[in-house]
Amino acid sequence: MSARILVIDDEPQIRKFMRISLTANGYEVLEAENAAKGIEAARSQQPDLLILDLGLPDLDGQEVISAVRERSDVPILVLSVRAGELDKVEALDRGANDYIVKPFGVAELMARVRAVLRQRAAKGADEVVEAGSVRIDLTRRIVTRDGEDVHLSKREWGLLAFLAGQPDHVLTHKQILKEVWGPAHGEDTAYLRVYVNQLRQKLEVDPAAPTLIVTDAGVGYRLKRGE
Repeated sequence: MSARILVIDDEPQIRKFMRISLTANGYEVLEAENAAKGIEAARSQQPDLLILDLGLPDLDGQEVISAVRERSDVPILVLSVRAGELDKVEALDRGANDYIVKPFGVAELMARVRAVLRQRAAKGADEVVEAGSVRIDLTRRIVTRDGEDVHLSKREWGLLAFLAGQPDHVLTHKQILKEVWGPAHGEDTAYLRVYVNQLRQKLEVDPAAPTLIVTDAGVGYRLKRGE
């Protein structure tokens, strides 16, 4: 069965472009031209993915993310002309799974769609995450690189496990710090940088040019599994 994708965008030409591109790649497409219809469709149609523009006429897209998150964990992919870090961080903190700045290419869009849907399909199904030569067993709390055990401290494991729980998904500094260090440490980004560097030393082929734990500048980190 093909994935059902709900596109919420007030521009008819963007919806047409999305419909043609997604349909050509085997997806079923639903459309909504404003926030109210989008929120209702997200509830009633139960899509597998929601693609959302932030600049809607009746309600800011950031509020749509919050409204959807009150009732559903459906993945949300934001498409927006807003390129600022603050907008991106806010969307991710509210519960968006990814964020693409307009204009964008079809190849990039489809790669992001596949990554988000893959993450949803893996939720609760596979407790082992593989990224390159690194294998992370979330149930047994075992990490190997090229088949060799990697020893991690309790905090290093907590950080890696949180990233591995949502692979290919940008997690903001605040999300990571609150989850791994606790609510009182939401702004302690220096702690986070230290532990990310420690993990890279243990897991990356070249810690100076990381390909496993990658930085989204000014926003956060993602554990990258690749295509």
